Amino acid sequence: MAEIFYRVNPAEFLADLISIDYTSSDTIYFSQKKIDGLVEAFSQKTSTILYATPLIRSEVFRSTTRLGRKSVVKRKVGWWRQFWLLLKRAWMQASRDGPTNKVRARMSVASAIIFGSVFWQMGRSQTSIQDRMGLLQVAAINTAMAALTKTVGIFPKERAIVDRECAKRSYALGPYLLSKLLAEIPVGAAFPLIFGTVLYPMARLHPTLSSFGKFCGIVTVESFAASAMGLTVGAMAPTTEAALALGPSLMTVFIVFGGSYVNADNTPVIFRWIPRVSLIRWAFEGLCINEFSGLQFDHQHSFDIQTGEQALERLSFGGRSISDTLVAQGRILMFWYWTTYLLLERNKPKYQQLEPPIFDQPQSRQQLELEAPPVDSDEPYQELGTSPLDEVDKVKPDEQR
Repeated sequence: MAEIFYRVNPAEFLADLISIDYTSSDTIYFSQKKIDGLVEAFSQKTSTILYATPLIRSEVFRSTTRLGRKSVVKRKVGWWRQFWLLLKRAWMQASRDGPTNKVRARMSVASAIIFGSVFWQMGRSQTSIQDRMGLLQVAAINTAMAALTKTVGIFPKERAIVDRECAKRSYALGPYLLSKLLAEIPVGAAFPLIFGTVLYPMARLHPTLSSFGKFCGIVTVESFAASAMGLTVGAMAPTTEAALALGPSLMTVFIVFGGSYVNADNTPVIFRWIPRVSLIRWAFEGLCINEFSGLQFDHQHSFDIQTGEQALERLSFGGRSISDTLVAQGRILMFWYWTTYLLLERNKPKYQQLEPPIFDQPQSRQQLELEAPPVDSDEPYQELGTSPLDEVDKVKPDEQR
């Protein structure tokens, strides 16, 4: 027996033992029958010491099915209870993934050092304007791709578990997605903060504390939006390999329309909706507004860019604020989460319409009564246990004297 349950979590085994499988009418029948047997065995076990009132066989059946019905009702957990339990599980899953978190932290530091070395201590010359734009574009792409790749590589495998647990009515999709979003905020925000902390002083970007805080906030929100996009790709793709192929391809389209390669005013009309949904574009625009606002550049000719506001006008980023870009990224995040919910709800396993529970079917009740343990026909009552008083009644009168 020990070899059979080797490497099996005892808690999961016990939870599966007392759960009803709603896959089909046969599975619900046999799982309910199994639970009724456990209830009856437990009742017989607890009645071996105290005297139990004799019950007719049909009464035994009604009592056990009543307990079975109560066990089914107790399985229905409220929305907030589901959310709280799923939040604790998601937090444990995110915080205990030590090897993955260490690799992501090292990659954030390594990429920040590489980018900081290439764009080391940028000045205020005319050539530094292009360098700053290139660095901000690379920072936006690196942050989005890191979050997307991590989510796309994990969620397709997790989706199989979610589909199975939702099919068994363990919880709903709404509490699961909300708990996953909130649980990943502390861990997911750590890596963009590490990246910004290392890169910002090396490249000598806008030297104010508020600008540094806004820089970290923009890349953090972008990371969550890319992670939400990865959830949608994972819910859409049939396998992990397909998701890893689809995710970067879709991100490449957003990079092309990210604001650095193609100006928004020069974008063909048929493609002008893409920059509006590109998280790379909104992150790049927010970083540029944060960096160029208030900067003064060295100039020798009248046609040179003298202020950061002029650089923003050439990128068609004038007239907006950082809060506008953050709101746009928040909308993209909610769009991807809502799309993930719809895809999971649509692609969830479909089963045949279940029959009524077995304790509401007369035929099943009669069948269970026939399968009850046999008793002597001369005894209309079945004793569930003995009492010390029964032993006293068996003593002869002479022995009592």
